[in-house]
Amino acid sequence: MKSARWARAWSQGLAVLLTGWLSAGVAAQGTGPWDQHAVDSGISIDHSSWESLLGRYLITDHPSGINRFRYGDVTSADRDALSRYVAMLAALDPRTLDRGEQQAYWINLYNAVTVGLVVDAYPVESIRRISGGLLRTGPWDEPVVEVLGRELSLNAVEHDILRPVYRDPRIHYAINCASLGCPNLAPRPYAGTTLDADLDAAAREFLAHPRALQFAADELRLSSIYQWFAEDFGSGRAGLLAHLQRFAPAEARSRLGNYTGRIRYAYDWALNDP
Repeated sequence: MKSARWARAWSQGLAVLLTGWLSAGVAAQGTGPWDQHAVDSGISIDHSSWESLLGRYLITDHPSGINRFRYGDVTSADRDALSRYVAMLAALDPRTLDRGEQQAYWINLYNAVTVGLVVDAYPVESIRRISGGLLRTGPWDEPVVEVLGRELSLNAVEHDILRPVYRDPRIHYAINCASLGCPNLAPRPYAGTTLDADLDAAAREFLAHPRALQFAADELRLSSIYQWFAEDFGSGRAGLLAHLQRFAPAEARSRLGNYTGRIRYAYDWALNDP
């Protein structure tokens, strides 16, 4: 993920310089081919190989309430299958897809590449320990896939495409950074035909877990995602609380409506393996 996601967690207080096309948060618009899409193309992508991998290795009933991925158990044959799936996506022209299918395309690509990076590096205690040079700040700026002749990093997919093009805060509930603090890796690929409902479900699932939202005696504790990407979740504190009310469980919604107390943010970067 972009420096806005990892640097604040790794060393809060350091100034973060955003590189690449995104120079001013989500205010930057998608450039080049990324904001072009078809209208009612009728094209759907076959994500069956990705769904099979998720079915074999994703634990969805872990006692923690957080989906876990069995990175260490992935066979060489399934590594090859994952590589072929990513290569298949990379070979497509996303401009031929309608907007919903295109958004799902980028989410699935991001998640599959992330899983592949961790599988190749496993065992590792955190995705932040993968690559990134001497300081080991994570793999998010490394070129990982080529689409339409352009090398893209995970940061580019998230911050140059998904956030500025689609402007949907629910994206943060769909893309997974292989960490316990992150919203769950979904057990099924995203698809354009069910995207809206699936994004709503992902948001509700995350906010039902204490790593996303919990009330303590004198404060509201939220995931750092809501601090790192505050501009995506509405205008200021009121906008954030309104967003949380939309997806939080009923009991939390009633408390959020008139909450004026302290908000504290936290995030767990430990790997989401068993």
